[in-house]
Amino acid sequence: MAASPKTLRTCDKGHRYYKSSDCPACPVCEREKKPESGFLSRLSSPARRALEHNGITTLQKLSAYTEREILKLHGIGPSSMPILRNALQSEGLAFNRGNETKE
Repeated sequence: MAASPKTLRTCDKGHRYYKSSDCPACPVCEREKKPESGFLSRLSSPARRALEHNGITTLQKLSAYTEREILKLHGIGPSSMPILRNALQSEGLAFNRGNETKE
């Protein structure tokens, strides 16, 4: 399968960048939005956006979800899970275990 050609794009803030995917995220804007500290700062941009899009911006909110529910979010992959587990554990929290069998 051939790679898609990169196209020049300009975001609403005027940043110019090339992308080969349909993803509308401007890489410059994404770098500016990335938190400097906290658990969201340790995640990749797609994983961070997935959590933010679903209103999961604190460890307390994250702890209400099961690992399975978080893994179903577009942008979250297996490599994000150890980061999230460690962040929860550092605050004495854990993923919700009560709903693990629900589908």
